[in-house]
Amino acid sequence: MGVRFGVLSTYPPTQCGIATFAESLVSELVRSGAHVGVVRVVDEPQVQVLPVVHQWRRGSASSTDTVVRVLDDFDVVMVQHEYGIFGGPDGEDVVELVRRLNTPVVSVLHTVLTHPTPHQFEVLAGLIESSSSVVVMTETARDRLIAGWHVDPGLVTVIPHGAHDNRPPAAARPHPAARPSMLTWGLLSEGKGIEWALLALAELKGSVPLPLYRVVGRTHPKVLERDGEAYRSRLIAMTHDLGLQGDVEFDDRYLTQEQLSATIAAADLVLLPYDSREQVTSGVLTEAVAAGRPVVSTSFPHAVELLGSGAGILVPQSDPDALADALRTVLSEPGVAESMARTSRGMARSLLWSTVSRRYLELGRALSTATPRHIALTAALAEATL
Repeated sequence: MGVRFGVLSTYPPTQCGIATFAESLVSELVRSGAHVGVVRVVDEPQVQVLPVVHQWRRGSASSTDTVVRVLDDFDVVMVQHEYGIFGGPDGEDVVELVRRLNTPVVSVLHTVLTHPTPHQFEVLAGLIESSSSVVVMTETARDRLIAGWHVDPGLVTVIPHGAHDNRPPAAARPHPAARPSMLTWGLLSEGKGIEWALLALAELKGSVPLPLYRVVGRTHPKVLERDGEAYRSRLIAMTHDLGLQGDVEFDDRYLTQEQLSATIAAADLVLLPYDSREQVTSGVLTEAVAAGRPVVSTSFPHAVELLGSGAGILVPQSDPDALADALRTVLSEPGVAESMARTSRGMARSLLWSTVSRRYLELGRALSTATPRHIALTAALAEATL
């Protein structure tokens, strides 16, 4: 009999990166023979469709009691952790829930901050203390966790963020179009750095033929609720002010996986001009590399780690001059884009969901047959959380 995973996470139709990650991982685990039930984190209960077996309503104590009973029926519980998706300040409600579980818990950490607030530190420490294993997606995140939270290195597993197989067969790769296309995709919000990309394109104008820059994705639902389309409107106005109307295309759709795969495959270059210096996990970056696309990115931690072997070019944050220089190199120097794409294709197999899910299955099997235990905090961490 396969491992029975209970997954605690946001989940589609919720539109967020954690929900998308959970859906992809769950689908691949099921294809691999595991039984998976999802407890979906929601603001209000919605129509429930398998693999969702229950919904945890944020802020509801009675809902929490039921969630504990549901999750304890599985062999292993997998918690997808991001501060913003659970109830309470910094998502603190998940700590009490996990403490009450008798089933081994794998906490999958999507964010590990270098300088957390005291309460952010306490929340993550509480989750770690009640976990049997912790998964992070990069060596940078692992190093931060060990240095900042003093976790036993042997209890931290690095499993890459997964990606769908969007690689075209070698024989099917199209010849470069007359005009190359450059792509940034994902839920739109402040911090994506699109303004720096527009300034870089304006600087390049007249010196090299500009690519068609496609910015694909709707505004993040929480941002839309708070600010409306203010950021997108500002970017569109900036596009006009810079005279880039024919060079930039905004597509505000939330793409299906099939649509996204086609969009990535059609791109000659992926651009990630993010402002963040903290980001240790990027699904967009992983998908781009796994699809064999050349990447130009700012130097956030995951990009530094994944692109260091030659799959892309790194530039400082908020620096349109450096961004323009990198784009000029990729767009005009013979062989550069091809070399980057070749390196990406060589990394692809290790990043595919089929490979990644096997790692989770192995971890789940080991935990389901082991003596139940929790991670022992070191004295330094225990004192810090008092």
